[in-house]
Amino acid sequence: MVTLLIAATLLAASSGQQVRTDTNMKDARMDWWRKARFGLFIHWGLYAVPAGKWGEETDYGEWIRDSAQIPLAEYEKFQKQFNPTKFDADKWVAMAKNAGMKYIVITSKHHDGFDLFDSKFTTWDVMGTPYRKDIMRQMADACRKGDLKIGWYHSIMDWHHPDYLPRRGWENRPVGNANFDRFVDYLHNQVTELLTNYGDIGIMWFDGQWEPTWSNTYGKQLYDLCRRLQPNVIVNDRADGIGDYLTPEQTIPEEAIEGKDWETCMTMNRHWGYNAMDKDYKSSKDLIRMLCDIASKGGNFLLNIGPMANGEFPPESVQRLADIGRWMKVNGESIHDTEGSPIQPQPWGRCTVRPDEKKSTLYFQVFDWPKDAKLNLPMIGNIPITAYVLGNKSVRLPIRQGNTGVAIDLPQRASDQIATVVALEVRGMPIIFNAPKIISDSDVFVTKCPVTLSSGSPRLIVRYTLDGSMPGPTSPVYSRPLELSRTMTIKARSFFDGRAVTPVVEKTISRVSPWRAATGAPLRPGLDREIYDGSWSAMPVFSGLKGTRSVATGVAIPTEADREHVGMRLSGFLRIATDDVYRFGLTSDDGGRLYIDDQLVVDNDGLHVATEKHGSAPLARGAHKVVVEWFNATGSTALALRWARLGENLAPVPDSAFGR
Repeated sequence: MVTLLIAATLLAASSGQQVRTDTNMKDARMDWWRKARFGLFIHWGLYAVPAGKWGEETDYGEWIRDSAQIPLAEYEKFQKQFNPTKFDADKWVAMAKNAGMKYIVITSKHHDGFDLFDSKFTTWDVMGTPYRKDIMRQMADACRKGDLKIGWYHSIMDWHHPDYLPRRGWENRPVGNANFDRFVDYLHNQVTELLTNYGDIGIMWFDGQWEPTWSNTYGKQLYDLCRRLQPNVIVNDRADGIGDYLTPEQTIPEEAIEGKDWETCMTMNRHWGYNAMDKDYKSSKDLIRMLCDIASKGGNFLLNIGPMANGEFPPESVQRLADIGRWMKVNGESIHDTEGSPIQPQPWGRCTVRPDEKKSTLYFQVFDWPKDAKLNLPMIGNIPITAYVLGNKSVRLPIRQGNTGVAIDLPQRASDQIATVVALEVRGMPIIFNAPKIISDSDVFVTKCPVTLSSGSPRLIVRYTLDGSMPGPTSPVYSRPLELSRTMTIKARSFFDGRAVTPVVEKTISRVSPWRAATGAPLRPGLDREIYDGSWSAMPVFSGLKGTRSVATGVAIPTEADREHVGMRLSGFLRIATDDVYRFGLTSDDGGRLYIDDQLVVDNDGLHVATEKHGSAPLARGAHKVVVEWFNATGSTALALRWARLGENLAPVPDSAFGR
């Protein structure tokens, strides 16, 4: 028994050491990326040749082969038309660098399978064009000369390779003896080329992983291959669902993603690839403020340009890079090498911080200049040193500390109409008197509910009560998660050096009875499925439409619905094993909704990229009526459903949980 105990202790210690080692290794390779905050995304390939036009339609982008349903033999003709004689890698890198960007991610291969590099495993690459030069080689060399990191966007999906499955739903191309494992070998061979022949690579940015032929096992193998070939390369989350960082697309999270590295990728206009007719560009003002917003939440901004077929950036993109560069030349220190805001959102703008044990600097990116020329801030526990406007550091601004907060006297007018940055230097690590947060997965529960409290600043302590009284100096100090078993109102307040420094926050969490399960005959496996043709921008009323009926094994997109202008309704029952509150995460591209017992639980409706939204329901043991509605307008498709009991992590709902 003693021997077993010693062995278990040694195993636990070894496991803990491995976790720390893995974390340290990840922190080391992520260090430059976390400091960079701003990068350039480039979507470039054969799709730049038609420039968004096919037939009478002019709204296509990098998905044109699929969206316009161009036969493979017809699409292959673009290879002989691609001759970017005006491409200048050094010029591209210089524009990115002048804009304050620290890295570039470019499409080595998009979904059409065409490579912008010289691959010995295919002739469907840039060496088969009139240009006949390795574009990735030029970009890698130019980035190193310009002191920028280079990264590869490489699609897992491949509409050209004979072994890639599934085929597009509209194609007549026969499957024949296609073998997906053979395609995976091809994918690994090309990734090996990209991580072997071009020196140190900063990022592998995978995409196109959502089709049913791909699996987490394949993703893990691909991630491990990258890690073996280049231990320091950063890999995004789209190969295996884990990766080194998250990649929200065309959206900025409403709040910081606590404990996670993340990067918003976004187009300048509406398309990733070049579209000559798309002049719907975001303004330079909007892009700069988006950069501030993302940095204030601790994320990175990967801003996309779709170059023209001749090798030049569109003039609108060039202008915006120049505008951003002018702002960054003065204010870049409020973006680079900073962390997310330690203060809660303010009406006047955003905040970032460069923390240090001796002296920290808070940067306030002021969008709306206060009419009274006073910047009002929360109370802080630090001694202020000085305040100034970036670009005019020699002029010190008066700082006033009161009982309710800190105020900085500003110049009468903003020095920059987009965002004037005010810096405040303080002694030590920032101590911000933010109100605490009461965090729970749900406001209701059935049996028990875990609750955590957050102080908002590491130097503050949180005291709380559960009996309705006001938290005071002798109230319990929060140290570990609470577990409620009956309806309670939690009140919390933050303290510093023994005194209350924030208002009291409170939250009532109620114990409820679960929704009753259905009664009836035993269920058959699967869900009833109906697929509809149509073009929508919001969820239609499917009950008034005629669709094609079949049976689904679970919540997923079948081959016949993996296309544009389509809708689907899945209906049946969801088996619940234990009385509890269940959380649900519904991912859809475009719109999706989840109903349980005729109640709307998750509303993910509208036109958007693959996005997960959440809801919860108290459910009794047994079978509950479930309906999932989904539609896709254009572009990529995605549909997935995850669930968890309170206190657990979301995981895919297994097919065995459904019945009809």
